Amino acid sequence: MLVCAPSGRRSRATRALALLSLAVVWTAGCTPPAGGAAGSDPTAAPPLPGPEDGAGNGAVADDETAPPGVGPLGDRVVVIDPGHNGGNASAPSEINALVPAGPGEKACDTVGAESVNGYPEHEFNWELSLLVKERLEADGATVVLTREDNEGVGPCVNERAEIGNDNDADVALSIHADGGPGSGRGFHVIAPGEVSGFTEDIVEPSALLAEDLRREYLEGSDIPYADYLADEGLDERTDLGGLNMSTVPKVFLEAGNMRNTQDAELLEDPEWRERAADSIARGLAAYLLRG
Repeated sequence: MLVCAPSGRRSRATRALALLSLAVVWTAGCTPPAGGAAGSDPTAAPPLPGPEDGAGNGAVADDETAPPGVGPLGDRVVVIDPGHNGGNASAPSEINALVPAGPGEKACDTVGAESVNGYPEHEFNWELSLLVKERLEADGATVVLTREDNEGVGPCVNERAEIGNDNDADVALSIHADGGPGSGRGFHVIAPGEVSGFTEDIVEPSALLAEDLRREYLEGSDIPYADYLADEGLDERTDLGGLNMSTVPKVFLEAGNMRNTQDAELLEDPEWRERAADSIARGLAAYLLRG
């Protein structure tokens, strides 16, 4: 069983060691493909050297942000897309404008959901994205957000994809929370299906990313697989412009159902968001450390 790193602020060196441990434990504990021998998965992340082998060289032992390039994710670029935006509701003409979304067009963006207690999805997405960014940067990754704050409008779904493409990201993640039926609860990860002329090159790596993220999020978030859609926490869609327009591996995380009282209680809890961010960062690291 993978163990999430402790919540709260941690030193950069501590986080780097957590990811090094992830690489070793995840590789050793990964379920082999059907019909394959244990340890034969060619996509599994190779074990990284421990600190006694010099892996911690250059690590900073305080909470200062280290420069990109130092740490186990030092050569990786990650784009984090906090879904929606705080100003969308006041700009209907802008967010309803049609933009390219693959073979067709879709609205630029939407307002997003809201919890049963009035906690807006756009705020949840922003706060959780900042926590994930902090964790990845602490391990050397270059992290780019698709929006600068939670006060603006957009960007449009095609522009969000372009940010990942233009930065030649190793991986892109769009963070959301669903507005499903109040009787249903749980999370799911959405991966791109094959759309001719658009997603052929990212379907396979995005599926691997979805599996890594699903595993770590289930382990660390205390939220089960969604029981009202998807299949054991995984969904494949061909109608999302943010996926169709991406040229880099990308998935959406629907972190929970905001309209379910059990999920909403967790999503609204700052301490839970710290733990959730740990699990998301570990899922991304597992994918990035595959080699």
